[in-house]
This record gives sequence, C-alpha cells and structure tokens, in this order.
Amino acid sequence: MAQEPKSGAAASGNPAGAAPSGAAAAGNPPVLSVSGLTTSFLTDGVWKSVVQDVSFHVAPGETVAIVGESGSGKSVTSLSIMRLLAKGSSRIDGRIILNGKDVLSLPEKEMRQVRGNDAAMIFQEPMTSLNPIFTIGRQISEALTCHGDISKADARAQTIRLLEKVRIPNAASRFEDYPHQFSGGMRQRVMIAMALASRPKLLIADEPTTALDVTIQGQILDLIKLLQEEEGMSVLFITHDMGVVAEIADRTIVMYQGRAIETGSTADIFHNGQHPYTRALLSAVPRLGSMTEHKWPLRFPVVDVVTGERSEPMEVADTVDRKAAPILKVENLTTRFDIRGGLFGRKVGAVHAVENISFDLFQGETLALVGESGCGKSTTGRSVTRLVQPNAGKVNLDGRDVLRLETEELREMRRSIQMIFQDPFASLNPRMTIGGTIAEPIIEHGLGTPAQAREKAADLLERVGLSADMMTRYPHEFSGGQRQRICIARALTLDPKVIVADESVSALDVSIKAQVCNLLMDLQQSLRLAFLFISHDMAVVERVSHRVAVMYLGEIVEIGPRELVFSNPQHPYTRKLMAAVPVPDPSRRGIKRNLGVDELMSPVRPVGYVPPLRRYREIAAGHMVRIEEAA
Repeated sequence: MAQEPKSGAAASGNPAGAAPSGAAAAGNPPVLSVSGLTTSFLTDGVWKSVVQDVSFHVAPGETVAIVGESGSGKSVTSLSIMRLLAKGSSRIDGRIILNGKDVLSLPEKEMRQVRGNDAAMIFQEPMTSLNPIFTIGRQISEALTCHGDISKADARAQTIRLLEKVRIPNAASRFEDYPHQFSGGMRQRVMIAMALASRPKLLIADEPTTALDVTIQGQILDLIKLLQEEEGMSVLFITHDMGVVAEIADRTIVMYQGRAIETGSTADIFHNGQHPYTRALLSAVPRLGSMTEHKWPLRFPVVDVVTGERSEPMEVADTVDRKAAPILKVENLTTRFDIRGGLFGRKVGAVHAVENISFDLFQGETLALVGESGCGKSTTGRSVTRLVQPNAGKVNLDGRDVLRLETEELREMRRSIQMIFQDPFASLNPRMTIGGTIAEPIIEHGLGTPAQAREKAADLLERVGLSADMMTRYPHEFSGGQRQRICIARALTLDPKVIVADESVSALDVSIKAQVCNLLMDLQQSLRLAFLFISHDMAVVERVSHRVAVMYLGEIVEIGPRELVFSNPQHPYTRKLMAAVPVPDPSRRGIKRNLGVDELMSPVRPVGYVPPLRRYREIAAGHMVRIEEAA
C-alpha cells in the first residue's frame, strides 16, 4: 500500500477538501464538489473498493487534473461522477454535487439531463465512442435534439458551428462524413464538439490525448484551453502524462491504488511533491533537451514508490562499432499497397507507404524512426522483416539479401531479426501460458528439446525482470508493462541480432515506460543488440537512440546522430514534432503552440504517379536533410 504524505495532502498546496482559489474563493460555489467518494465492484460475490474516500472540488473556470497510472482509480472516479457504471455490479458511496445537484440522489431520467447540460465527457479512444454507421453530423445533432427543443435545420446549423469551433476544416462539407473518414485527431475534435453541444459547465476529459500523435496531442490541448477561455467552462482532466498535466492544469490530484495521496497547485506538485509516488511519476517524465550533455543513451532514473529512494540515471556505454559492416543495410526501399475499385476490381491507385528510403544499422546501435501515424515507419519495420512484401529496393541483413529469400531461407533469416509490437496483449496467444509462448520459437525452429526450451524461457523471464515461477500463468494475469516484458523475452528467444521495436512503449504508463526503456538499453549493452526503434515520442527517442531518422509521407526527411538532429533540427517537420512535445514545466501553462489543424497529407497516389527525385544536403558529418523543392 502507498504511504500517506508525511505532512498530509496539504504539503503540496490546498488539501483535497479545502476551499478553492480563484472564482470559488471569491464566493462562487464550485461547479463540482466530491466528498468521501468510494466506488466498489462486485467480484465473486464480494464488494471490492477501487476508489476509496476521495474528496476534491473544481471551481468555475478551473482545470483540475487527476493523474495516476493504470489501476489507480482515476477513470473510475470520472465514471462515478457521471453515473456511467453498471448498476448491478457497482456501488457508489459518498456525495457528489454537480452544478448544485446531488448526483447520487437523482432519478435516472433527471441524470440523463445532467449528462450533457451540466457535465459532458470525452473519452480516450474516439473511434469506439462514435457510432460507425451514422454520420458525425447526425451524432452531434442528436446531442442537441436530446437536450433541447430544436428543429432539424437549426440543429444542423448549430452542428456546423460546433465543428467550426473545434477547428475542423470545411465543416459544412464534412457534416455527412462517417467516423472512419476522419483521422484520430479529427475524430477527437468531433467528440469535443459533441461534448460542447449543450454548453456544459464541466468538461470531463478522460485520457483524451493518450492515443494521439504528439502534434495532434498538442493541437487538442491548445483547443481545450481555447474553448475553456471562450466558454468559461471548468475542466476535469484525467491523464497519466505529467507533461500534459504541467501544460493544462491549475491544480493536480495524484491518485495511487484508489486513493488521492497528494493534492495541490500544479506548480507546488511539480516543485515540492511530497509523496514518493508523485516524485516517481515526475522522475519518469522524459524532458526534451535533457541530453545536451550526454553523447550516448541515458537510462531513466528509478524512484521507489514507497521509500522514495532514487537511482540516478546512468549513461549507457557505447557498444557501436561503425568500422564494421552494418548488421542491417536498407537501400531504396519502396513499399506500396494497391487500391482497387470499380465493378472489376481494377487498380485505381496506390498507397505509397514507404518511398525510396535508405539507412544503415550497426551492431549495438539504436536507430529511431520517428513520425506521425501514417508516415510509413511501421511499414518500414514490417518491410525489413518481410512481414509485408516490398515493391523495390534492397535489404541486407547480416549478409543475407532479405528480399530474395525463399520460404525456408526466410524462416531461418527471422532468427536474426525479431519484432516487438505496440500492443502486448494482442501479440500474445490468450490460450497459451507465457512459458509455452516463449519456448515455442525454440521448438518450432528445432533448436532444442521441450525441456531445454522451458529452461531457456525461465532464464529469459528472469533476465527481463520477471520470475520463472510465472511460466504457468496466462497473459490476462499480467499488467501491460509485464506483458511487454514477456514480448521482449519472446523476441530474445532465438538470439536475434536486430530487434524492431514498433511503438513498443507508447501504450505504457510513464513509469512503466521508463522501466521498459531501461530494460531495452541494458539488454542492448549486454547482448550488443541493434534496435530499429519506431516511435512518435520525440522525448523518449532523444533518450534512447544513437541516431534518428524523421519520416514524413513515406520518406526520410532528416537523418543523423541524435545529438545533431535534436540540437540543430533543419527540416520544418522535425521542428514541428519537437515543438509539440509537452514540457513538464507548469510555468508554460498559458503557452499555446499555434500548431494549426493541418493533418498529415494522404499518401494515396493515382495510377502512373512517379515520385519526384529527392536530393539531400549534409549539414554536418552524417546529418542529412531533404532539400524541399520550391512549389
């Protein structure tokens, strides 16, 4: 269990139940007041509390962040406020006053009016929150007609105004579009428009930016700030990202194991955090620009969440031998996906996912491929492993011409290169024990007996920070971070020389992300592994990589040593990615990035399209940037 702060929650500013500052302190009652909230779930006939005695308030016009990792109870807290938990299997105790209404005593009919009119909620994954069979215009209009007496024509006009308010380009023409026709960032804007339809006093944002690319995340944060100023609404922002908290929150509540362990102004939490868990969260946040004095990758500091003891970060020793031949050499790699249409399914175009890219990867080196969703970085990883078939180019892996290998040779080649995927749960067979999952490649490749495979599986589990006695468990019995460690152990089973880590830490909580990154760096040092590290998180990339390649629309626009790319970014897209990274500094809370609402352009090209011949210039030794031709 977590320790309570030595000087109480008030050590970092206002205690959870204290009178709020600002507008509320001047006599205005809080928009939301939560007292003694305890939420329990019925499990095996026993009520188990997952939120325990939580109290806080949100003043008019104020942004309060609830921060904590998966399982801390922050999302259950928000669902309890909105009374969105299943009735039969959940129980909410305590007192919730929302805009003067006692939420827990309202009949369901009146509660439906509270949702939307008094408070609205946006969720982490907009695609699962939108109905795929209805247009986005109809879905927003429905929110208007359900909460007010308004004609169909007026609802349409107001919906278009809402879409314009959340900065969706060509709003009127997109009224009849379906959710799948929008990008992730634009779908989240639709959800915000829907939440604002009835002008609520409180907006509850539950991890609204976690699944988004860093530039889209920056746009959404700017948008929420702007709308809050225009509408005067309060915001309850739920996240595990302390960088986001610093940029958006007036006050912060830190939750751990269902309890609010520390509450105060965001500046006090960041500068004078008292609880070891708070300090652990802050220590795990990668800060862009923190590597200026370090030439090689740097381990993340680790803070014990009970004792507060901190292990200082250590620079990882250089294991790269650039005089030897590269372990992986990619030349002019091109991967396209045909688009077919019409009555006879003729080819009508192609997705130019990867277009004529080249790079080297040396033993013991980490080359990071960075860019937004749709830029082609994951397709690059799948192309070099032949999980997708490239159209052209050369891939040489440890002396093998990968693109010319037949089935048996390809199978043998994959012992040298393995892949770690973003979603560890989807990567593991739910019907197999983890011991069986890790041992399977050894048996399938005929590299040992079942007994030898089990012995190696046990050794690998120990190496990735788990224990051998976990071998009989199934994937659902592990946390997300533990499942990713299992996937890393499985990737190591065949003693590969190259590992493609495809967004392997992006779905993890901040402290778990730090632990997994440290593990990857330790394994690289002890086994001299080469990593192709695919990510959109520039702050993490700066910490773990030796070299960086920035991708945009299937092409590399800038590549070079990490310290040169980050200290002197040359391409506008590289600078845009870096400008969008949240900075864990509360003094920047009022700053807006002005990133605009432009989306990544489409990589779809018509039949017969010939891509332009690209030219590069060398800024410094090994630092290349694409020359942009004048329009």
